[in-house]
Amino acid sequence: MDVPKLLEAASLLVPEEIATENDITVNDVWEYLTQDEWEMAFGLLEELGNVQPLPLSFWETLATAAEQMRLEKSAAWCHWRCYETRHGIIRADLTLLPAREARRQTPIAGAGVLRPMWNIGNRTPTGEPSLNIAVLWVEFTPLLEPGGRASVRLAPLDPSQWQHLQPGQVITMHEDRSLAGTAVVLEVQRPTATPTT
Repeated sequence: MDVPKLLEAASLLVPEEIATENDITVNDVWEYLTQDEWEMAFGLLEELGNVQPLPLSFWETLATAAEQMRLEKSAAWCHWRCYETRHGIIRADLTLLPAREARRQTPIAGAGVLRPMWNIGNRTPTGEPSLNIAVLWVEFTPLLEPGGRASVRLAPLDPSQWQHLQPGQVITMHEDRSLAGTAVVLEVQRPTATPTT
């Protein structure tokens, strides 16, 4: 399927009544589609996808369109949203230790590249802390410097291990056994239902 048809298909999955804070609606998307302004239409669809949960097929279709338009970061974001549609959303406020106190001396790439371990309160059968892996997406910035602070999204490799998380809970990030950062859970959204395609 070519890009315009993918964008049309995605726009059909957006309810007509939803609008962004700037009053952008699916009608604005259609206007850009009729003018062959595909990247603008794509950007508006991404914004509309943040207003309310949309079906998995919306994000899958947008991911395919982004790949065809060679929008690598947008494709990665749409795949991330596919994961969140299936498994739920975990957001946290992360503060990394400064370089002088941690092993990390370089910034973290923000777009879902790093897979650190997290102490989320789970224990081994012998009572030792059990670390769980989750991919990290830094929101609103391409890099997070040592000592920096940002909102992040987490994609656990085993979501069932993270079911007990609650907003306000403090969790710690580890790139090895030593502490790399501390995060306060901001939001936990379970998937509302089995996602439809």
